[in-house]
Amino acid sequence: MSVFIFQMALITFSGKRVKERTHVPNDARRTKFEKYTGIIGNFFWLLALVYSIFLPLLFDTIWFYLGFCIFIIGLLLLLLATINFMTTTVDQLIQEGVYTISRHPMYLATFLICLGTGIATASWIFIVLSLILAVCFHYEALIEERYCLEKYKELYCEYMKRVPRWIGIPK
Repeated sequence: MSVFIFQMALITFSGKRVKERTHVPNDARRTKFEKYTGIIGNFFWLLALVYSIFLPLLFDTIWFYLGFCIFIIGLLLLLLATINFMTTTVDQLIQEGVYTISRHPMYLATFLICLGTGIATASWIFIVLSLILAVCFHYEALIEERYCLEKYKELYCEYMKRVPRWIGIPK
């Protein structure tokens, strides 16, 4: 799970304007439910990070190899999404690289990394945490999409028509 700490440090030290883009602004419209979902998501994210420290990997089991493959796919997706994120001009909509197959590749990658970790350690608790995080990511993605529609208007509307929310072949 240290991958996420490295990613956050990389984005943080890449410049103030890039760091500012990492989150939807606080003034973005959020319903009460979305606010609570964000708080719950952050709580479970922290819980997952701490809990992952104590999980033993089950080497030489089918669970380890299956989980490791899912983890690697998530890690590569996160790396590519982070590069796309950092190399796109701050005020520009990110539509290149892995953002052509998913509107939210970082959320998708994070879910895959967590799910892979849960499978590789055969931890049902961690798999359940991953699923809870996926639900929270979904609501964060909806908030981001509303924000992007307000900011980028027709450009984002066209992007939504071409690129699926989670993963798929671009139209």
